Amino acid sequence: MLNSVSLTFPDGSVREYDAGMTGAGLAESISKSLAKKAVAYSLDGTLCDLSDPLGKSGKVEIITREDPRALELIRHDAAHVLAEAVQELWPGTQVTIGPVIENGFYYDFARNEPFTPDDFPVIEKKMREIIARNKPFTKEVWSREKAKKVFADKGERYKLELIDAIPEDQDLKIYAQGDWFDLCRGPHMASTGQIGNAFKLMKVAGAYWRGDSNNPMLTRIYGTAFADQAQLEAYQRLLEEAEKRDHRKLGREMDLFHFQEEGPGVVFWHAKGWKMVQNLINYMRRRLDEHGYQEVNAPQVLDKSLWETSGHWGWYRDAMFKVTVAGDDTDDDRIFALKPMNCPGHVQIFKHGLKSYRELPVKLAEFGNVHRYEPSGALHGLMRVRGFTQDDAHIFCTEEQLAAECLRINDLILSTYADFGFDEVSVKLSTRPDKRVGTDEAWDHAEAIMSNVLETIRTRSGNRIKTSINPGEGAFYGPKFEYVLKDAIGREWQCGTTQVDFNLPERFGAFYIGSDSEKKQPVMVHRAVCGSMERFLGILIENYSGHFPLWFAPLQVVVATITSDADEYAVKVVDRLKAAGLLAEADLRNEKINYKVREHSLAKVPVILVCGKREAEEETVNVRRLGSRDQESQKLDDAVTALADEAVSPDRKRRAA
Repeated sequence: MLNSVSLTFPDGSVREYDAGMTGAGLAESISKSLAKKAVAYSLDGTLCDLSDPLGKSGKVEIITREDPRALELIRHDAAHVLAEAVQELWPGTQVTIGPVIENGFYYDFARNEPFTPDDFPVIEKKMREIIARNKPFTKEVWSREKAKKVFADKGERYKLELIDAIPEDQDLKIYAQGDWFDLCRGPHMASTGQIGNAFKLMKVAGAYWRGDSNNPMLTRIYGTAFADQAQLEAYQRLLEEAEKRDHRKLGREMDLFHFQEEGPGVVFWHAKGWKMVQNLINYMRRRLDEHGYQEVNAPQVLDKSLWETSGHWGWYRDAMFKVTVAGDDTDDDRIFALKPMNCPGHVQIFKHGLKSYRELPVKLAEFGNVHRYEPSGALHGLMRVRGFTQDDAHIFCTEEQLAAECLRINDLILSTYADFGFDEVSVKLSTRPDKRVGTDEAWDHAEAIMSNVLETIRTRSGNRIKTSINPGEGAFYGPKFEYVLKDAIGREWQCGTTQVDFNLPERFGAFYIGSDSEKKQPVMVHRAVCGSMERFLGILIENYSGHFPLWFAPLQVVVATITSDADEYAVKVVDRLKAAGLLAEADLRNEKINYKVREHSLAKVPVILVCGKREAEEETVNVRRLGSRDQESQKLDDAVTALADEAVSPDRKRRAA
């Protein structure tokens, strides 16, 4: 056992300490003020309880409540306080699990009568009482026998299942706050008082125990917590803004799409919504043409044997939609699957016919309709569906071409995002996971190439593009870049990817003939820009709050009449607009003009041209812009010319320049 440890501090200084010293003792040895503010400590990047002994040498930091890393602890502790509050208020309620999640935490409860939001005020009041008690968090390690007896005596049968699921070589940690305790891995802050009162319960939902519909339904209470009230209020304002921008709400108002029970997780696109889908695909087709891709189409349904060869049957079978086709003889029965991804089909297309090194890189792209089973509770509008269109492409190249191709993909992705108004983008390199295919040498080589590309991306952008490493988050078949964009209200969305694949070319025996006339295995690069076209459209709807730039709007102009005297002229205006390439409609209804304007504004039509008898006589139009009460009278020719120029997409403007 170590008697002393060598600790390296953030300023680079190194000091020796007794190995048995705790984090609290370390903070106290530095300064009394630091000890008062400390909530945890970090040793080689791992957060530890202040009561934990140092135990080993390494890089150490004292974590205060103001440190961003403390937010997870605040939320974790708040989850425990939520559970204690519920059991104080409703004795006999069983607690199950209560993890920290993005933007907050939740706890699942087993109770005969489900909780509702009406219960939140009394729960929050009790939580504040518990926090005010400022009871210390204490940790003990129990034997399995003791833990099972204690929780069985309390009637906590779900805890018994959790104990059985913990590997034998792991300690059973019990964290207590006063008299209340729970099974938990930790860490926690020093006391409940350090949580503060900047928390709020957000919603309730049903959740099956362990996510299995065969198990009992529990009540899940979601909450959030922040270091201070200002951060909580900022988050609540963000949620209010996000609710206004919800693509499902705007989709109804703009008559773009709907969902219904008979087709869970698949989209019923309406005419204007489908126009948006086609606008996006047509834009991407033009970009692919610029970058030398060939658009292909692989079969929607393929025999199980192909998915076994690719490895997807083993890795993704539970997420695949399968069908058994019965033959005349039971021996002729075949199992098919709807494709969950396009890559195996593209390898087959690459393999068809002999390829020379002179032909590489071969770039195959597809707007492939794919299907993946998602649990019903995970479905969320366009953001999480079961059937979607993937703007997938696969590049078959030599190792020497890999870096250049990754940079070309990067240019395509970043310029596409910029065309849609996304200027804040970060790129993350995800490296080898524990479970993977391919040799360490192959991974070393690919990661070295992509690390150099990542550095080039950063420097070429003048540090405008943020780059980082995600250790261990690569695909099982190779390292990958993940492109994360930030929307108008600061939310981050991971969309584009560039993934190197060691797996499929080898599994399918794909090859090209090298300059030495020998067979060579190509490098396969998976590439997506939008990812799911449906999800990308959902992001666009929320980013723009439905106020699309004119070039992308599904309906660009409505010509609305004030009186029936202008009907004939309005039809003429629409014809002129359509001839100039604009998407335009006439509204000749016998309704007041203010009613028409309000209705089309709710539908987020970018431009409304108002015509009355005077406009018809003078061949003018009154131009109203979405979001503005002002209107401007313009000559018809001038208005059509200006709108037609504004409606040219950014990529076409670049080509014309």
